[in-house]
Amino acid sequence: MAVPQGNRGRRQRDERPKEQSDFVEKVVFINRCAKVVKGGRRFSFSALIVTGDKQGKVGCGFGKANEVAEAIRKASEAAKKAMVKIAVVKNTIPHDAYGEFGGGKVLLKPASPGTGVIAGGGVRAVLEAVGIRDVLAKSMGSSNHANVVKATLTALSQLRTRQDRLAERGFSPAAAVHA
Repeated sequence: MAVPQGNRGRRQRDERPKEQSDFVEKVVFINRCAKVVKGGRRFSFSALIVTGDKQGKVGCGFGKANEVAEAIRKASEAAKKAMVKIAVVKNTIPHDAYGEFGGGKVLLKPASPGTGVIAGGGVRAVLEAVGIRDVLAKSMGSSNHANVVKATLTALSQLRTRQDRLAERGFSPAAAVHA
């Protein structure tokens, strides 16, 4: 009679590694709000998250919950649903861009290789999530985190590569090489 070796009747474990997410998530801002009730204060939290794949796709999301972790989870789900494709050329942007959202105003300029991301706060989070490595940015107007992030996304959505512009005007990609 053959005796089973090794496993001794135990269930086999799933040997596959956990699914790795290709997305980079950056927490831009977490806000704590307090509601005063008879027993004391009730806290709730809101989170602003930027998610990107570092290859030209990015989205931002906002989530609210009674715990920080739950707010972050909701915001990251919203960010993944709101992802948009951005034109990136050689780790920088193809041309200057200006974006406004509410009171937030953002100016983006392409930079030479090795410059790095010269930006602060929400603008830096968005640019790093997109995969842009060399850019100069200036945030003007409001310092509201949500408006600055959305102004940055507005500026990035205006970007067009040379091939995109020529295609809009009816030229073929082969004509773009000779132009």
